Amino acid sequence: MRKLSLPSKKERHRYFGSVDPIKGTKPTNKECMKDLQNIEQDYFFNIDQVGIKNLTYPVKINSSLQPFKQQSVGSFTLTTGLNREQKGINMSRLPEVLHKFYQEGLQMDFSTLKDLTKCLTERMQQRSSTIQVAFPWFFERKSPQMGLTGLMKADIQLQLTYEEGLDWSEKVKMTTLTTTLCPCSKEISEYSAHNQRGVVTVEIETYKHTSFPENFKEELLEIIESNASARLHPVLKRPDEKKVTEQAYENPRFVEDLIRLIAADLYLTNWVQAFKIECKNEESIHQHDAYAQMEYRKKNL
Repeated sequence: MRKLSLPSKKERHRYFGSVDPIKGTKPTNKECMKDLQNIEQDYFFNIDQVGIKNLTYPVKINSSLQPFKQQSVGSFTLTTGLNREQKGINMSRLPEVLHKFYQEGLQMDFSTLKDLTKCLTERMQQRSSTIQVAFPWFFERKSPQMGLTGLMKADIQLQLTYEEGLDWSEKVKMTTLTTTLCPCSKEISEYSAHNQRGVVTVEIETYKHTSFPENFKEELLEIIESNASARLHPVLKRPDEKKVTEQAYENPRFVEDLIRLIAADLYLTNWVQAFKIECKNEESIHQHDAYAQMEYRKKNL
């Protein structure tokens, strides 16, 4: 084997194309650099939201289901409004504010997010700001007969908008999985019926002057799962599988049935003003999926 005789690292870099920095003429001190975003004149339009997306940060979650305290990961969208007289915003300030809250413990609750959105508005010297954060929420679940424990998850998205002189705007979205059994298959078959995995997404708005309760995650999860044919479980032994299979057979659901039943519970939930429900059943005997969606808004309190 031919022995290698390598030049220095700097020479190796030059060999592969690196060159020395040029001697520039523009200032290097921040105070002397031109700030294009701060040039004020008429730019024709206000902008509703401008900022950054897909900023991933560690977050803390409180839950009334085990594990009670969780360290998770949030994907953030941080935006503010922009007046027509301003060319742009200083986007580096957005992650600066988020990092400050992270250092103090970034809790995924509306109290913390209210403080964060107001701080963004003031730091960016704008009239409004919006925060959207998506994160997985984990919870323990026991199998129905044997009591064996494992972890499940639902995907949560929180959105909060702050505007000077107006009310806060809060929204919640949850996506979770269920079991559905086809009523038509059960009706026409001599025995058995085909099952589907249902993907359910619920978006919720609450009333003005009303915030979401601390246990909104647990309440929404119960509303979704209790109306399905059966719940999913992380661990199932044979007695558990028998129980879940029979429960699904006893509670057949079309996608239309499922979203109507969920809608009824949301209608009766006093902190819910408006909701959107989507359900996709991943068919086991077709190439396509079954799908249903509805929206409803109650009158103001």
